[in-house]
Amino acid sequence: MTADRAAGRSRRRAGLAAAPIVLAAVAAGIALGGPAWRPGHQAAAAAVAAGSAPVVRADLTTTVQVSGSLGYAGSYTIVNQAPGTAFTVLPAAGATIRRGQALYEVDGAPVSLFYGARPEWRALSPGVAAGRDVAQLDRNLIALGYGAGLAVSDCFTSATAYAVERWQAARGLPVTGTVPLGQVAYAPGPLRVTAVTPALGSPAQPGASVLTATSPAPVVLAMVPVSQEYLVGAGDDVTVTLPDGVTTTPGIVTSVSPVASAGSGSSVSPGGQATAAGGGQATVPVTVRLVRTAAAGHLDQAPVTVSIVSARARDVLAVPVSALVALAGGGYAVEVVDGPARHLVAVRTGLFSQTLVQVSGPGLAAGQRVEVPSS
Repeated sequence: MTADRAAGRSRRRAGLAAAPIVLAAVAAGIALGGPAWRPGHQAAAAAVAAGSAPVVRADLTTTVQVSGSLGYAGSYTIVNQAPGTAFTVLPAAGATIRRGQALYEVDGAPVSLFYGARPEWRALSPGVAAGRDVAQLDRNLIALGYGAGLAVSDCFTSATAYAVERWQAARGLPVTGTVPLGQVAYAPGPLRVTAVTPALGSPAQPGASVLTATSPAPVVLAMVPVSQEYLVGAGDDVTVTLPDGVTTTPGIVTSVSPVASAGSGSSVSPGGQATAAGGGQATVPVTVRLVRTAAAGHLDQAPVTVSIVSARARDVLAVPVSALVALAGGGYAVEVVDGPARHLVAVRTGLFSQTLVQVSGPGLAAGQRVEVPSS
């Protein structure tokens, strides 16, 4: 055996012995900066079988994980305004109701869901004082396809009355061209019913709550420690690990609460507010929208994990962590494989990201191969 071959084996042995140390650093999420290797540094360990892996150019990230709960956005209460003897139809919990569909019935007459931020508070008919609730009615009639020739206006025009007549005829309602108080109910968007207050057949009292609901859009409410709040902002990409602990799906941060809450027993209400049970680490509620809503299935209030990017390195050279050779005198190197020849290249390490580590060194380039322990 020649002296060069013996030295090569010695260096390879050193790299493999150092792998557990390096991997421990990765598990801790630490980005290390090692000093450059200098001639004369030596490493010694036991030899094992070796393979090779390419030097790649890639974007690397490290993440932190926080706990969250999979639920649904918003919290809404529908209040009945229709006078009558009894509730004759009520929705089931879990039902999704969209614009123009019936929310419930009073004395056999449906109360339809329209979209809008303003609650219904008066009957609308020709001659009524102008108001934004009239424009809100116009927008819904147009969206439902009954607004031919209708322009959105604060004034109840003859075109509004005609559109109301068309809508009433299609719904099997008395065709009057006016909208009595209680014939429609407004919410910001489609509703997912969470609970129904009255019993079927109970008296229909104006002003009484009929149901509570959320949006049908699934969201994740994550509790981010205040010390890590700087890592997240509206519009940031995150990764959500679903309750099975394996399946992941992309998400986007939609809001970060300005109010922190202290307590290890913190919980999140359907509206996104945090409450504390006692003196733990302060956290901030963060709302995440799932990019693929179908990924949530029918889960509600299910625990999930949210991965937030804590550091990022773009377009850098990277090698497998196991390619690092820890040198006895300090620092790291990689053993570049060039056919039957091998030579050490001193490297400085940057960001550790899962199985890869950012490296830089003289002559190191993407496409080269470096020695790694064989699997």
